[in-house]
Amino acid sequence: MRILHIFDHSLPLHSGYTFRSAAILRAQRALGWETLHLTSPKQGETAAARETVDGLDFYRTPPPAPAGIAPWRQIKATSARLFEVARECRPDILHAHSPVLNVFPALWVGRRLGIPVVYEIRAFWEDAAVDHGTTREGSLRYRLTRGLETLAAHRVAHVLTICEGLRADLAARGIDAGRITVIPNAVDVESFQPSGEADPALRRSLGLEGARVVGFIGSFYAYEGLDLLLDAWPGLLAAFPDLRLLLVGGGPQDARLKAQAARLGVADKVIFTGRVPHNEVNRYYDLIDLLAYPRHAMRLTELVTPLKPLEAMAQERVFVASDVGGHKELIRDGETGRLFKAGDAGALAGAIVDMFGQRERWPDMKRAARRFVEDERNWASSVANYRAVYAALTGK
Repeated sequence: MRILHIFDHSLPLHSGYTFRSAAILRAQRALGWETLHLTSPKQGETAAARETVDGLDFYRTPPPAPAGIAPWRQIKATSARLFEVARECRPDILHAHSPVLNVFPALWVGRRLGIPVVYEIRAFWEDAAVDHGTTREGSLRYRLTRGLETLAAHRVAHVLTICEGLRADLAARGIDAGRITVIPNAVDVESFQPSGEADPALRRSLGLEGARVVGFIGSFYAYEGLDLLLDAWPGLLAAFPDLRLLLVGGGPQDARLKAQAARLGVADKVIFTGRVPHNEVNRYYDLIDLLAYPRHAMRLTELVTPLKPLEAMAQERVFVASDVGGHKELIRDGETGRLFKAGDAGALAGAIVDMFGQRERWPDMKRAARRFVEDERNWASSVANYRAVYAALTGK
């Protein structure tokens, strides 16, 4: 079986998107399949037309000149490069991944070369645009993008999604449920070991000695709800004067969050580390007593399951998380994590206070969380769900 994957971007860029992509490819190879990989112009300028990163070989699509990538120009550039690679490699399947700009080149090439196309939807592009502030729900752009997504789902041979929320939304659009398969988000369990001892020097350098630490590690997007966490902080400090908030990462909300911390008078109790090297992340995780995932309720978070809670479970870390649909699909409240009412700073503060008041339950929660990912959310079992889809389309 030879599968040609079409990605928006890939390693060496770091994001949840690239990490999921790499995990899928390695698990598919473990099944004995041959995988080929093409990235869109969104990868940016690269040193060569073909690059090997972490043992994975990627065909690159040069960004069209002049600078700036209009959607139609991206589609045109991806189509030309994909046709060239597919004609040379003759894959059995063209496997396009979100966003929708990647599937139309795959459909065009698949039709010309007689190769079936599957489309894997990780999130709806129009909903991501709402969070980024580039459009609003119900706008003309939103409706056009939604229409393109629906059109693509109707035209491909099979649709793949990462969770039940997306599957239900597609079925409501008239996509035959028998043509939709869920490939759940998962983790490489062997890559995540139980949390270790905190580095005393790092703890000291961040001013965390003798403190209880709540933390978040990731990208600072609006939908992550870090503003809600800051809103809860003055009340939490009244309950626990030794409490500190450790925010590791960066992103579009960075400056706004720092200004909010100053406005609330808690800037000296909130540590912003900035982005840290990927190989250093576990050192920061080890400083945190309790992780927080306070995502706001919106279509993106209600429909899409994130990776971060799964990674926390694999490392036997405890956390609180908002009760958005994407979290409820992953987290068993009170067993593998603690859920609170989304958008409610009081509920978030209450969950944190309760968790610190029940530390004797943490070992059981950690073990239950680790068992959950070992038994149900590992990449080997998740990727095995491709087998029936590919076999039905190729007879292999």
